[in-house]
Amino acid sequence: MKGKIRAVCISEKKGTPKQDVKSANIIENFGLENDAHAGSIREVSLLSWEKVEEFKKTGADLKAGDFGENLLVEGFDFKTFPVGTKFKCNDLILEIIQIGKKCHSACTVTRRTGKCIMPSEGVFAHVVHGGKVSTGDEIELIEGRRFSASVLVASDRSSKGEREDKSGPLIKELLEKAGYLVTGITLLPDDEEGLYKALCQLADIQKPDVIFTSGGTGFSPRDNMPEATKRAATKDAPGIAEALRAYSLTLTPRAMLSRAASVIRNKTLIINLPGSPKAGKECIEYLLPVLEHGIPILRGEGDA
Repeated sequence: MKGKIRAVCISEKKGTPKQDVKSANIIENFGLENDAHAGSIREVSLLSWEKVEEFKKTGADLKAGDFGENLLVEGFDFKTFPVGTKFKCNDLILEIIQIGKKCHSACTVTRRTGKCIMPSEGVFAHVVHGGKVSTGDEIELIEGRRFSASVLVASDRSSKGEREDKSGPLIKELLEKAGYLVTGITLLPDDEEGLYKALCQLADIQKPDVIFTSGGTGFSPRDNMPEATKRAATKDAPGIAEALRAYSLTLTPRAMLSRAASVIRNKTLIINLPGSPKAGKECIEYLLPVLEHGIPILRGEGDA
């Protein structure tokens, strides 16, 4: 599947509209050279040329870059591709890490027309391999990772820097070995409201297939992860948490003290894991074969 680059856009200063510069060097792990927004976690933004053309039919007077996109591309409806999909243009390789975004302030287009399509139609990508891209270049879809995940760790001490978090990096390593794209590790205190907001933001903006949480599932007054998880749910999925407890009971009787929950928020599965790196590893290894079946069903791609 192939498309074409219709515009290459940058803004030299934040808060100013992007301009079509026709050609740019896109740097690995950074973004477009000379673009004020490069260097953030959302390194490159992409938007479908066809979606912009549809919007222009409403009478809007637009030029390339007005929606804040770096690359305007013909031939792909980007929002239909899952996180982890990769695209190649010359030497450049981009991997989608986020679909859509939440606008915190009205952009120029919104102020002029009352609507912006970037939050619903745009995607954001990580630069896997850098390269030069110009208007008219061919861009093609290449195989990406099948599933995506994010990790949320609850720990008062680790969030203050008083103790190294080992569970988050271990979960990330195990998932990447299994072929998952891990979009990041978030480390927060054991505060229910903060954890709830983080779960909603991760699920609604990054849209990973799974959010794995670590810690905060026991009897301590500061263990609030199950409560935050249940608040974030649009559907319950209790079987996973029940299965993890049953499995863990074959390893230690203390597993009966776990209050871990498992739920669905829209099309993202949220699974509470124990905070112990050893116990987290055991649970991940037990879960992954079953998720190979469950995630496609949640996406609407498989049969129960």
